Amino acid sequence: MTSPSHFSPDHAVPISQRPFSGRDLFTLWFSLGIGLMVLQVGAMLAPGLGLAGAMLAIALGTGVGVLLLGAAGVIGSDTGLSAMATLRLSLGRHGARLPAVLNLLQLVGWGAFEIIVMRDAASLLGARTFGEDSLWNSPLLWTLCFGGLATLLAVSGPLAFVRKVLRKWGIWVLLGACLWLTWNLFAKADLADLWQRGGGGSMSLAVGFDIAIAMPLSWLPLIADYSRFARGGKSVFGGTALGYFIGNTWLMSLGVAYTLAFASSGEANALLLALAGAGIGIPLLLILLDESEKAFADIHSAAVSTGLLVPVKVEHLALAIGVLCTLIALLAPLAQYENFLLLIGSVFAPLFGVVLMDHFVIRRRRAPSVVGGLHWQALLAWAVGVVAYHVIAAKAPELGATLPALLLAGGLHAVLSVSRGRETARA
Repeated sequence: MTSPSHFSPDHAVPISQRPFSGRDLFTLWFSLGIGLMVLQVGAMLAPGLGLAGAMLAIALGTGVGVLLLGAAGVIGSDTGLSAMATLRLSLGRHGARLPAVLNLLQLVGWGAFEIIVMRDAASLLGARTFGEDSLWNSPLLWTLCFGGLATLLAVSGPLAFVRKVLRKWGIWVLLGACLWLTWNLFAKADLADLWQRGGGGSMSLAVGFDIAIAMPLSWLPLIADYSRFARGGKSVFGGTALGYFIGNTWLMSLGVAYTLAFASSGEANALLLALAGAGIGIPLLLILLDESEKAFADIHSAAVSTGLLVPVKVEHLALAIGVLCTLIALLAPLAQYENFLLLIGSVFAPLFGVVLMDHFVIRRRRAPSVVGGLHWQALLAWAVGVVAYHVIAAKAPELGATLPALLLAGGLHAVLSVSRGRETARA
């Protein structure tokens, strides 16, 4: 019998093999909203917006982002299909291949970045605890350890991880780490002064919003890989949106505050050093271990996307992709994330404007009677949305590009679909 965790990306998961509840999804997405990457994105916002401006951008960006994320999750529970397989309903069988390839590329990149982030944090903790010359300060050692752990989790599949690890004890460990970092911040930092100080003015609120919303939007191309194991749309939407909003807003805000309060400007790994000084590094260590879950999600979903392109079992693809991410992490330096996050938004925000419009408004959550090879109107709307994103980002960055591009792509798809329906009726 097929393991539910490795159910073929091409086929819907039967209702009888969907064990996820709203609590499971809350636990999963709260955990995915927490991590070193999230803290570092908060550190990116801190200098340009200050504490008050950054927290406003985080709340707005994450709030809008989780509504879209939860809605995309409902598509997975409605259809029982993997994320990239659901795109066939909107783009056609051939049209969905392009986003599947793009998704594979960005997930491999994210997986490698996550391993790099874990490696650098673990090396820093090892150097502080055992000395610079210690084996525990070896980047090679930590890259192989975290790459191997993430690959092992990806091969085992999401159901085993969520129900046997996260739900039983992982969520409580993470909650304790977040509470400790929050207590340490309130005990040692003058938050009132930070709040009144303001930012450097080098970043607009709209750009901060786009960076913040890019975090939940980065999960749009893979959320259905997990929500297809749940039954009810309400529990999927509520568990996903609430869990990710709380985790992401909390940790990104801590990243802003710790950067402004404790991180020395210009110092390498300033945020990590500040976090390592809280609770002798134990909260950072716990969040570091949780980071492996994000690399697991990237590797697993990259394998699911690849499974739509080549007839190989998901667990075998996860093993190969995990090895690839580890090799990239060994060779690639830690890059700046801002352009990477905005690039993801430029591609997938307009795409899911089309997909959400198609599923909820045009088809009203019903499966199409026929899935064609190429849905030109959806692809055209997507392309126009991507172009609009880059034009707005270049010519009027103060407006923010993500939401206008998403709404434009979705609206254009609706117009083109209506026009096509009229032509079909006349014929």
